[in-house]
Amino acid sequence: MSMLTTKDLQQLLHVDRSTIYRMAEAGQLPAMKVGRQWRFPADRIERWLDERNMRPVEKAPTRDLAFNGDSLTTLLPGEYVSSIGDLFGEMLGVMVVVTDMDGTPLVEPSNQCGLFKVVNERPGAVEQCVADWRELAHDLDLTPRFAPSHLGLLCARSYVRVGSELRGIILAGGIAPERWPPPTSQIEQISADFGVDADLITDHLDEVFHLSADARQRVLDLLPRLAKFLSEVTNERVRLLGKLDAIAALAGASPS
Repeated sequence: MSMLTTKDLQQLLHVDRSTIYRMAEAGQLPAMKVGRQWRFPADRIERWLDERNMRPVEKAPTRDLAFNGDSLTTLLPGEYVSSIGDLFGEMLGVMVVVTDMDGTPLVEPSNQCGLFKVVNERPGAVEQCVADWRELAHDLDLTPRFAPSHLGLLCARSYVRVGSELRGIILAGGIAPERWPPPTSQIEQISADFGVDADLITDHLDEVFHLSADARQRVLDLLPRLAKFLSEVTNERVRLLGKLDAIAALAGASPS
């Protein structure tokens, strides 16, 4: 279910936050509480607008999925990414990262393995990860495959599309290859690359994910489906935000 935030309605309908809260509390808007925050089901908001004859006119401006310039971070709310990443990671026993095409993660990686955590506590380590993820994003092989990461662990990725464009990747990683732990020479190379003491790396080599061949194949099978789901959520959100943009523009137009 695609959801809108209070900020979405506030900015797009040009009303203040307190007005949205009052309407939600009074049951005048389709809304639900998620923790302490209001969330608004996109499909019910759309029906709510339709019932009040607030459809945009045919020539009203709409968002262009391909060329509006919005980043994936803007289009896909962080709480969705975190929830989906946590669920997928815990279910399949992998680390999950969602990034834009520049390799920048939308939120903190989910279900991190211990080796990744200890290495990425060091200054500059995140930048190295981002560079590797950027390379993965621009290696345009559309079939998910496992490949070694900067730590020698296996990872695979699939693309998130917005309209006809590739806007990001979802990555499953932290998986030990069949020959693990790595040789001393590789540990020393990781130590040099990240500025982490080799003994510290050695102490955390067991804190990775070990998957059977069948489990790895399941990850490869499900990864494109998860990417497709994220793509559909994002596209639906963009479509609805475009409709709300048009409604807001129409509502704010002064009569001639």
